[in-house]
Amino acid sequence: MVAALTPPYPHAVDPEKGTVSREIFVSDAVYRDELERVFGRMWLFVGHASLIPNPGDFFVSRMGEESVILCRDRANAIHVFLNTCRHRGMKVCRYDQGNTPLFTCPYHAWSYGTDGQLVGVPQNDKLYSGVLDRAQWSLIEVAQMRNYKGSIWATWDPEAPSFIEYLGDAKQHLDFALDARDGRAGGSEVICGVQKWVVPSNWKFAAENFLGDTYHNVSHRSVDLIGIGPSARSGVKGRRDPYQEGGYDIWVNYPEGHGLHSIMRAPANDYIPAFRDNPAIESYYEACHTARKARLGEAARLVALTGTVFPNTSYHGNQPRSLFVWHPNGAMSTEVWRFFLVDADAPAEVKVFLRSYYMRYSGPAGMTEQDDMENWNYATAASAGTIARRYPYNYQQSMNAIQHNDPVPGRVSLQITEENARNFYRRWQDCMNATSWSVLR
Repeated sequence: MVAALTPPYPHAVDPEKGTVSREIFVSDAVYRDELERVFGRMWLFVGHASLIPNPGDFFVSRMGEESVILCRDRANAIHVFLNTCRHRGMKVCRYDQGNTPLFTCPYHAWSYGTDGQLVGVPQNDKLYSGVLDRAQWSLIEVAQMRNYKGSIWATWDPEAPSFIEYLGDAKQHLDFALDARDGRAGGSEVICGVQKWVVPSNWKFAAENFLGDTYHNVSHRSVDLIGIGPSARSGVKGRRDPYQEGGYDIWVNYPEGHGLHSIMRAPANDYIPAFRDNPAIESYYEACHTARKARLGEAARLVALTGTVFPNTSYHGNQPRSLFVWHPNGAMSTEVWRFFLVDADAPAEVKVFLRSYYMRYSGPAGMTEQDDMENWNYATAASAGTIARRYPYNYQQSMNAIQHNDPVPGRVSLQITEENARNFYRRWQDCMNATSWSVLR
């Protein structure tokens, strides 16, 4: 049995025994501490530059529970601001996305430029003469922001390491989702808009799922049988990303808490048809594959499938290519955002095809996501019972199967493993107990 948790949290996670307390998935006290110790300090995904291509464009996003504005100012610089007026706290932007020269609070009409500066105060000369220093009352901006290949990340903590340092060696796997299919750096854009929905689940269940939990694929048996891959062919090969004999799966985790599941294709790395029902699109992807091999050489063998950048941003690297965020709504509620990606310069026919495929695969109406949500919802509910909370979850799978000499950096397993999840929760516990970034480094 496990005693009730109180901060600090030295016993919530035991990576040596492979156990995790159910309490961390349902406790309101734990959740409140997470908002400060995890979401208040880590690098979080905010949005994509393709959502704000022009000066004055904005996209309202989230960082933890905080509403934030991602925008371009008149000089084309990108900013991330807390979406709250400095006067009485009302949201200064209540639209999801658009273009504006000013953010004007609807409560008392304080106005801010897209660079965050306070530029308008009603009756300023009469009511605030000699008192209000506008320069001191700008919108609150994040401590650090990074545009990484079009993906926008930010942190509230000025002591946090740079984003590239924070990402560490997981970068080459995330790159696969962000880079063009022919191997050029960057070049992605968001299509289909941003799908958003709420599930009655703790955010950590979803983040853990995309660390590389292929053990749960029995949940997708019905989807595999009907075929949900780009070719819409039946059988498991219709949904999974195929590779020739000589290729292999890898599960990798990093000290920063990131974890992933990728593929190393066979040395020949021949093109594998995946769009047999559409010759034009098949031809496009085959040309991309050939160009990628020529551009990247041996590195082109790596195919990133899924992964999670600690704490709450996950990705599909290949198909359906996307970034998704598990926004915390409470101990037992999560708001999910899906950003589907495609090469910005891909032919229109390719974008139309992928739009349809992405939505039937993922999202609230996607066939695989429906399976996953059922699992996360019931798992969260099963963590809440008075008796159930006394007993931890088992994370002992493949505890002695770590390799150290594989061709990618990190702690690597060549078999299905819960090492990625153990490492994720170890990092979570470190964050919950640390007083500053100097302790976490």
